[in-house]
Amino acid sequence: MKYECSLSFTDLIKNYAKLQSDVVAKVKQLASSICQASPGKFLLVQFMMSQVTQMGDSISNMIAQVNSVINNAVRNQKST
Repeated sequence: MKYECSLSFTDLIKNYAKLQSDVVAKVKQLASSICQASPGKFLLVQFMMSQVTQMGDSISNMIAQVNSVINNAVRNQKST
């Protein structure tokens, strides 16, 4: 079986921004009902925040790698 999958950078950033806004909404919801918040809800929001942070770091690393590849290609073009 052959699986084909494509992901555009635009889709990646849009989905990441939506995930970020979902986490912000959860934090606001938790903060507005602090008296009714359970420790489990705090842990869940904390876990969600760490996941979003990890995804942001991964996206940042990917951008840095692409930038490096582009810079190397330009440098190689100049030297020939």
